[in-house]
Amino acid sequence: MYTLLHNATIVNNGEEFTGSILIHKQVIADVFRGTVPENWLQKNTRIIDCSGKHIFPGVIDDQVHFREPGLTHKGTIASESKAAVAGGITSYMEMPNVIPQTTTIELLEQKFDIASNSSYANYSFYLGATNSNIDQLRALDPTLTCGVKVFMGSSTGNMLVDNPEALSQIFSDVKIPVATHCEDEQIIRHNISEFTKKFGENIPIEYHPIIRSREACFSSSQLAYSLAKKHNTRLHILHLSTADEMQLLESGPVLNKQITAEVCVHHLWFSAQDYARKGAFIKWNPSIKDESDRIALFEALLDDRIDVVATDHAPHTIEEKTGVYTKAASGGPLVQHSLLAMLDFYKQGILSLPRIVHKMCHAPAQLFGIKKRGFIERGYYADLVVVNLQAKTKVTPQSLLYSCKWSPFIDHTFEARIDKTIVNGTIVYENGCVNDSLHAMALEFSR
Repeated sequence: MYTLLHNATIVNNGEEFTGSILIHKQVIADVFRGTVPENWLQKNTRIIDCSGKHIFPGVIDDQVHFREPGLTHKGTIASESKAAVAGGITSYMEMPNVIPQTTTIELLEQKFDIASNSSYANYSFYLGATNSNIDQLRALDPTLTCGVKVFMGSSTGNMLVDNPEALSQIFSDVKIPVATHCEDEQIIRHNISEFTKKFGENIPIEYHPIIRSREACFSSSQLAYSLAKKHNTRLHILHLSTADEMQLLESGPVLNKQITAEVCVHHLWFSAQDYARKGAFIKWNPSIKDESDRIALFEALLDDRIDVVATDHAPHTIEEKTGVYTKAASGGPLVQHSLLAMLDFYKQGILSLPRIVHKMCHAPAQLFGIKKRGFIERGYYADLVVVNLQAKTKVTPQSLLYSCKWSPFIDHTFEARIDKTIVNGTIVYENGCVNDSLHAMALEFSR
């Protein structure tokens, strides 16, 4: 049986055109521009009319925290990947700060096993670096593991890599992408100490970007940059948040770069002025900073110094997000609305559709070397999202698929709607409902 997504506006590889996509089993069998050959309309083909709709490649989110194992009161691979496909995300790469932390190949394999039985979207997992697990990092299969995560700022457990010799070994010996969280731990600790002396534990939330400051970010990002230059490391700097850090980056095609960068949706959407109304519900690490930083991030996105848009999806319960500053958790859920948020920027005239597709679909696939995903091409896996740009989506507590049941976007109405999400040729999300049969696969990498 063939399926034909008929008469849509297809956004792919820098252009928009009217056409149709033929799917057979798990893959794209053909892409037709304009009219479809008559024989395909007469054969045993399931035809889905997509008139007035846009079709993008499925979004690839290179940074999520789905909380399993060990933190499943916040979310699970099943619950958060279900929310992801509702948001048009068909593939994700998940982080190692769970319990136990994913710092050995054995624990990494256990997460793949969990996902194989419960994930709604395609998946891969980072192995976490420590000061002492270089042998595990060296033994990784580069065709099956998306990357190595290095916390160069604060982290839980033993994943803060602060030993200079260990950092040097990681940057010199790891041959797959090294993804870094860059915040200088010593600067942050000093700032927390100073503000605690003044306010106690109940520090006003508006001081969060001063505590987790631009100096802390730039100092750490600059260290990662210098190590990568020294050792010729394939470095990917995650969730950049300051104008200062943009001076470290070069513009140009992803495939020509040894050092690449990511920005997250919340750093593009919110600024420091939003703490007054959102409080700790927009408390992230790195922190959301000034409006001037938000503008600088957009400028770098537009001139290709920043390569990827992701979420850093990190759910916590409402109880964990409330209370005094020093106790309120950092992070929040985003995968269900990240593409919709970017489409609001399109409606505002800030970003074009081809650029959104490039930053959320093409570039992650190119950067990590993902096999046969991220583009609408014959022979590629049929990971697709059908979007209605004429409809709207209001975010309500009842509409959320996250386990935590809150969102920083509550009561916002987005100017588009996810109509369908297709994973490996099967419609997994349609008309507000997720298909409970699983069709996801582990990502593979050409390295």
